[in-house]
Amino acid sequence: MKAVQILMEEDLIAAVDQEAKRRQLDRSKVIRTALQRFLAESRRHALEQQHIEGYRKRPVQKREVKIWERVQEWPEE
Repeated sequence: MKAVQILMEEDLIAAVDQEAKRRQLDRSKVIRTALQRFLAESRRHALEQQHIEGYRKRPVQKREVKIWERVQEWPEE
């Protein structure tokens, strides 16, 4: 690991420290976890945007849906 220096508001540091203590973690672990989640969310958002753009460029055609309608079965009551 590599040490980094960041600037944070004092109230944010206090809140992080309080939560870290409650969970029996250190400040660095809390911040690493938050950054990992932030990056995962950013990747998920980018993939969703690619998915949306793909459907904009090539919308679903009725014939594609018709194939699935034919194989669809409803459960018997």
